[in-house]
Amino acid sequence: MNGASREALASARERFNALTDHTSVDAVKLAEELAAVTALLDREVSLRRVLTDPAQGGEARAQLAERLLGGQVGEATLDLVTGMVRSRWSRSRDLPDAIEELAYSADLVAAQRDDRLDDVEDELFRFGRIVASNGELRRALTDRNASAAAKTELLRTLLGGRANPVTERLVIRLVAQPRGRSLEAGLEALSKLAAARRDRMVAVVTSAVPLSEGQRQRLGAALAELYGRQIHLNLDVDPEVRGGVRVRIGDEVINGTIADRLEEAARRMAG
Repeated sequence: MNGASREALASARERFNALTDHTSVDAVKLAEELAAVTALLDREVSLRRVLTDPAQGGEARAQLAERLLGGQVGEATLDLVTGMVRSRWSRSRDLPDAIEELAYSADLVAAQRDDRLDDVEDELFRFGRIVASNGELRRALTDRNASAAAKTELLRTLLGGRANPVTERLVIRLVAQPRGRSLEAGLEALSKLAAARRDRMVAVVTSAVPLSEGQRQRLGAALAELYGRQIHLNLDVDPEVRGGVRVRIGDEVINGTIADRLEEAARRMAG
């Protein structure tokens, strides 16, 4: 997002965080309702345009949203959505994109409250690796001719009882409502949102052999020192990886001579 939309999203995140800091807010219900509003705005393009029309005053747009959603969603959802509608957006599409992000964040808040956020992060990563290695499964989950209900049933069969309920909800929503994204891009976005709940960065670590617990701790500490932030490690094994280990953080890939710097940093921290 650019310009006005970026500022509007930043304000929406602040309101969301202030709202969900109160445990009285039902995070699961909030997630479901925000996802439903996202789907509504995706279907009703004309409504989306009206709610983001800069020629209309922000209060007028908010009143319209309140008339449409009042009685259909809870107070927390209505407060968030009307606040977002009051803001100015660079593109009408940015509004449902932002609401969708808050829907996913609300589910992650639910996991965080249960002290299961780490589990959800790990499960999202593992699910991504399973999809990447299973072409038949990926085709089934991304088949445009298959119904959302069929994909949902498949995911419930795969994940039901095996993954955290939050993970299951996130993946089902992502697959059933891809909104133009690839499955891989959606899973990566979810992983980044999960990490952001603890103000952490995500490092995808691919090693030729599994790392020991001590190696994981030293690598995490070395990366945290280099980036000045806590780093969550998603671990993968690939015997073909060059140099023994590859670390990817966002668009940056760390290997070769930079890997030597990590090892040196780890040695310094180990004393």
